[in-house]
Amino acid sequence: MRLRSYRKKGLVTAQKRSCASILVQAGISILKACKFVGIDRATYYRPERDWRKADAAVIDAINAELKKSPRAGFWKCYGRLRFKGYPFNHKRVYRVYCQMGLNLKRRVKRVLPKRVAQPLEVVAQANHQWALDFMHDSLYCEKRFRTLNIVDEGTRECLAIEVDTSLPAERVVRTLEQLKAERGLPKQIRVDNGPELISAHLTDWCEAHNIELVYIQPGKPQQNGFVERFNGSFRREFLDAYLFETLNQVKEMVWFWRLDYNEERTHESLGDLPPAAYRAKLENSSLQVFH
Repeated sequence: MRLRSYRKKGLVTAQKRSCASILVQAGISILKACKFVGIDRATYYRPERDWRKADAAVIDAINAELKKSPRAGFWKCYGRLRFKGYPFNHKRVYRVYCQMGLNLKRRVKRVLPKRVAQPLEVVAQANHQWALDFMHDSLYCEKRFRTLNIVDEGTRECLAIEVDTSLPAERVVRTLEQLKAERGLPKQIRVDNGPELISAHLTDWCEAHNIELVYIQPGKPQQNGFVERFNGSFRREFLDAYLFETLNQVKEMVWFWRLDYNEERTHESLGDLPPAAYRAKLENSSLQVFH
């Protein structure tokens, strides 16, 4: 914020002086006009100075340094000028640097709200709790790609594996919309604090569909244990087992692998049943209880 202060202050003062001049021309006294716009009378009477002409030497020196190092910040630029013997002090260089609009925006790390540890309790019911996570790998030509893995925590089913070079929040929502059409939506989705998963696009969509987003604590992947366990199997049995030449090949092979994972691969935690068979068992038992 401080980097913009000089430039902003100069613009505001010029605007206030212009407003005061308009009020004086309308018949208001200079004293009242200056009080109204919030400037001193000395500022009103002071002739405007073209800082580009007055500081031409500083501007030329700064431009010469930035031509060699375009991404240099203020202090790096000032250090170069002092090393070369220029007599300008840091206040003058800083003022001109900001008036030229060269101040770089400081990257500020986004502060996450406090994440409270959530118990990893699972309801033995299909389509009640889902978990999302991302993975990454590369093709044989070293082109990187990402996968979005969605798992039903109650049945351990892999609901979707979206594959592409980029998977922003809009792509996450689109995948969830596809699952909504296929099997409905859960009451809860467990996610980490990735930029795609904390974006307003996803949070607004979940709020509109009455879905609770359960965020794990940063640096605690064990709090999302079910999808992390799936990621381990996916890494060993698929990503590390094959060499992929194209992205379409990955998408085709991952579809068959997901089908086998849900229909044929048994899980000890499910009583040595595949996820699809376990879901059918849960649905049959719930129907018998209902009747």
